[in-house]
Amino acid sequence: MCREPILGNSLAISDLSAAYGHVRALDDVSLIVGEGETVALLGTNGNGKSSLMKCVMGLLRPSAGAIVARIDGESINLVGLATEEIVARGVILVPEGRHLLPKLTVEENLYLGALRQQARPHIRRNLEASYDLFPRLAERRRQPAGSMSGGEQQMVALARALMAEPKILLVDEPSVGLAPIVVRVVIDAIAQLKARLGLTVLMAEQNFQQALRVADRGYVIVHGSIAFEGRSPKELRENDLVRKLYLGR
Repeated sequence: MCREPILGNSLAISDLSAAYGHVRALDDVSLIVGEGETVALLGTNGNGKSSLMKCVMGLLRPSAGAIVARIDGESINLVGLATEEIVARGVILVPEGRHLLPKLTVEENLYLGALRQQARPHIRRNLEASYDLFPRLAERRRQPAGSMSGGEQQMVALARALMAEPKILLVDEPSVGLAPIVVRVVIDAIAQLKARLGLTVLMAEQNFQQALRVADRGYVIVHGSIAFEGRSPKELRENDLVRKLYLGR
């Protein structure tokens, strides 16, 4: 059983199981993301990282367990809530593959992030903050998002999340399909976004080395179960399972 979340904006997942039909995706998963932490969920493809993100966002209904978000002093069990209700609470996902509208401009895609009611009064402020964080997007605000590079599109996806004024930010596989030099830029951008807004961040990532540059600690998920909890990047790097899966040792 996962311990109760600490005060502030935090996320506690307890004994979570989920399946696609008869195929088990998650098995008794428990983890916690404390206020202001960046926690990495590490695992290779097909081990349940994205399934966990979908459960948090109401896109996949768990068969057992609880997902409790503590936001502005209120604890809410997200299980059973519709996705739009979860977003309205301030839990925002940057999805794997970015899911931009390619024919819309960069700025039009950013405005879509501000559909959350609580963010609408602050559109101009958040747009300026997005362009301050990602100056390249300001230069290309009128460019169709689909014509940009993969790294630039990932910046749009992160800035779109900023426009929603997140309390808890989920980032699913931000490095997928990006060149190594671009991965570093994107991971650094996540760290900047967290630092500027004081966000609580859960990042699912298979690029172990890059994730641990910015994570406070992390979990390793294997075949839908948490195989190891590292209380620091050092603990993760020194774990035998991590060495075998990621470092080839």
